[in-house]
Amino acid sequence: MWSELKAFLLRGDVITLAVAFIIGGAFNKIVDSLVADVITPIIGMVIGNPDFSSIKIGESIMIGNFINAVLSFLIVGTVLFFLIKAAGKKAE
Repeated sequence: MWSELKAFLLRGDVITLAVAFIIGGAFNKIVDSLVADVITPIIGMVIGNPDFSSIKIGESIMIGNFINAVLSFLIVGTVLFFLIKAAGKKAE
């Protein structure tokens, strides 16, 4: 059983997946910082404070936090699209 586990863990695709996961986590920090520290403040300068966390429906439904999460997702997705597009052009 140990030899099977060792063979599984040392297969190329498992190691590649582990490396990709680690690099993805590090890249996530870079993209999060780019969005939070560069892009969101620029949006704030152009249209005002981009924080919607205080928006509520009634007294208990914090819809503003959801709006913040959706906007953050859209900004991160857009940044990733352009970063991947730029990396693809350099590779060609």
